[in-house]
Amino acid sequence: MRLIEDAERRGRLARRHALAPQCRVADALAAARAMTVLHATEPATPYLSLFARIDSFTRADLEDALFGPRSLVKQLAMRRTLFVVPRELLPAAVSSASARVARQEYGRLVTDLERGQVTADGASWLATARKAVLARLADGAELSATQLREDLAELAGQVSWYEHKPYGAVLHVAPRVLAWLSATGDLVRGRNAGHWRITRPRWTRMDDWLGAPVSRCEVSEGYAELVAGYLRTFGPVTERDLVWWFGATKGTMRQALSDLNAVQVRLEREQTGWVLPDDTDPEPPVEPWAALLPALDPTALGWKDRDFYLAPDFYPAIFDWSGNCGTTAWWDGRIVGAYVQDDAGRVELIVARDPGPAGRAALQAEAGRLEGWLDGEKVAALYKSPVVTWDR
Repeated sequence: MRLIEDAERRGRLARRHALAPQCRVADALAAARAMTVLHATEPATPYLSLFARIDSFTRADLEDALFGPRSLVKQLAMRRTLFVVPRELLPAAVSSASARVARQEYGRLVTDLERGQVTADGASWLATARKAVLARLADGAELSATQLREDLAELAGQVSWYEHKPYGAVLHVAPRVLAWLSATGDLVRGRNAGHWRITRPRWTRMDDWLGAPVSRCEVSEGYAELVAGYLRTFGPVTERDLVWWFGATKGTMRQALSDLNAVQVRLEREQTGWVLPDDTDPEPPVEPWAALLPALDPTALGWKDRDFYLAPDFYPAIFDWSGNCGTTAWWDGRIVGAYVQDDAGRVELIVARDPGPAGRAALQAEAGRLEGWLDGEKVAALYKSPVVTWDR
């Protein structure tokens, strides 16, 4: 097996993730395709992820792609995470990773509805609620979760969410029903009633939004297509990476690798990785580069085995106990710190691993570029890299 060393993996990351300045792409669709999908759990993340990969990106560019030709679509998929997905990848996602999430959400909803005494028959309740929601949103209507709950008696009810946890609460069940219907491909998040840093989606029917129902395929075909995109963007990857990214079983991932005729390669630290069969040729190095990425950017989260771009002893500075990360600062393919904004909106670097004079200068240039684009607007991310809260 060919050895793909860490340095080459970092070069692949720079090119394929469009992060090195000379590798940036032209528009939002090209960047989303380069990454296969973009994280969208944090409302500002897809905007900032695209800014990092496009020289002349504006906020309107993403909104046009989402709400104009709808070449990009927000979809609940792997690990119950919200993604921005290229439209052509939607059938594969809905048929595989999203379908898995939908089954899990359905089971939890049935249990919670019955345990919370909203109904004695959770399955029938959900069938009635689904029918009512789809009827109310007929003919292209776009309504918020609150509007739907107020309009439809079929969505009435409250259930405990994360019971016995410090952050648990009793909440309306309507948003969870809508999330389930988005995972099934019945609904989609339409136009945002808030601004780009706040998510207040109006829900609408997917078939109306796209002009036709989402086509479906076999589960194995869907996973094969998604895994092919993931390998093209992130390969080489370990089996552990695959299982982490897709939130799926080893058996499902092994089947997808087999269907793709994926090729094994050797990695450092005596690991085995996988690449697509036409992706085994060596790649030349990339000139050193700097990037500032937002919370939950897919580059930082895309692997579970992260030693090739994150020093093991620096891991607790970037990822929290649940495996999520906030902002990250990159120099030449490695995470060296994070960034925050001060009260005036200025971008402040927190570089805990000194990248040297060239790295410091390049990161400062990226901070200035980002600060100019934000133009005083502050992004309040839920997820924060632990290093930003330490005594610096």
